[in-house]
Amino acid sequence: MTDKRNVWVFIEQEDGRIADVSLELLGKAQELAQLLQASGEATSQVCALLCGHQVAELPRQLIEYGADHVLVAEHPALELYRTLPYSRVVVEQVRKWQPYIFLFGATPLGRDLGPRVASAVQAGLTADCTDLQIGDYTSRKEQKIFKDLLYQIRPAFGGNLIATIVNPHTRPQMATVREGVMHKLEPDPQRVRTVELITPQFEESDFALEVLGRQMRASTVRLKDAPVIVAGGGGVSSQAEFDLIQELANLLGGEVGASRAAVDAGLISREHQVGQTGTTVRPRLYIAAGISGAIQHRAGMDQSNKIIAINTDPNAPIFQVAQYKIVGDLGEVLPMLIKALREKAR
Repeated sequence: MTDKRNVWVFIEQEDGRIADVSLELLGKAQELAQLLQASGEATSQVCALLCGHQVAELPRQLIEYGADHVLVAEHPALELYRTLPYSRVVVEQVRKWQPYIFLFGATPLGRDLGPRVASAVQAGLTADCTDLQIGDYTSRKEQKIFKDLLYQIRPAFGGNLIATIVNPHTRPQMATVREGVMHKLEPDPQRVRTVELITPQFEESDFALEVLGRQMRASTVRLKDAPVIVAGGGGVSSQAEFDLIQELANLLGGEVGASRAAVDAGLISREHQVGQTGTTVRPRLYIAAGISGAIQHRAGMDQSNKIIAINTDPNAPIFQVAQYKIVGDLGEVLPMLIKALREKAR
């Protein structure tokens, strides 16, 4: 565990359920650890850091999804997320073990905790990454080659550029990663690895914030898990046209998605938004109706298995990623698709 090339993942859990993004990051961490191992300079392991109360059953699942070692901080004060107690535990473990890479989900929790940890240990942090790789970096200023750095890849300048960020001087190399952009490994119930319990030590100041109550509302939209998504964009001119998108999605047993333009126009709520500032999806079928295909939107859906694009502009960027391209008015095309599906269902 003292090896400097270990890849850490902060495990986010709530009420005993591990967040999907944490399981996705374990798979990516295994890939990164194998690349580091292949360099031959040091051994690399994947360490999962889990905080919570009465979470004894979770380490088994983390090992199945790729963790080589699980650190479990078990304490009643960690039952609900609070910035100060959680950051106390994480910072102490980082200082003790000095991981080479540390990954967080780009969730509200990760976006709160990650910067706090990075500031405490004086390390860099790249937010909202969409890809992670291992590679070398040549510093012209220092005339030096830094080997096996974490390439932290994310959209920049409003999505108009893809930036690759490296951190050659401080450790750990830290990043928050968007949910849905990494693939979970297939769980392996036969994996046997190690679990280590941590006894957290707190100070009175860590409890300046007290949780008096909690209200939760489950989302009714499950874009990330939907096999089919029918999405509307700025080319949707009315609520009646957006109702056609809803009808088509219902016929296909899918979910309704949207570009930011449709959300900003008030045609649908923000939880349906797909793209850089929304949800990243990988459905079997993605139908983009009236979506121009700006890079911000494509970043969230271009890994779909099949993409059908409907647009009046034959040069729309969405056609660059679509397997099936329909140049036409969605107000005319969608009713024809709906009619054909209804007739087939008879």
